[in-house]
Amino acid sequence: MNTKKAVAKRILQLCKEKNLAINALANISGVSPSTVYSMLNEKSQNPGVVSIKKLCDGLEITLKEFFDSEIFDSLEQEIQ
Repeated sequence: MNTKKAVAKRILQLCKEKNLAINALANISGVSPSTVYSMLNEKSQNPGVVSIKKLCDGLEITLKEFFDSEIFDSLEQEIQ
């Protein structure tokens, strides 16, 4: 799995854990729904750390908690 897909998977995992719809996450995070959806699909190949931080704030977790997941333990090397 590449980093972009891992970030998308983690966002969906956290929404499920907190019983939040994507639009609700966007609203409480101050990020447009289109930005969140682009992070989840193929439009955005490089989700920005500022956007991820805003989502974390909305989820009331730290960046460390966001990335502290098995999802990120075995990512593909992306240097080509």
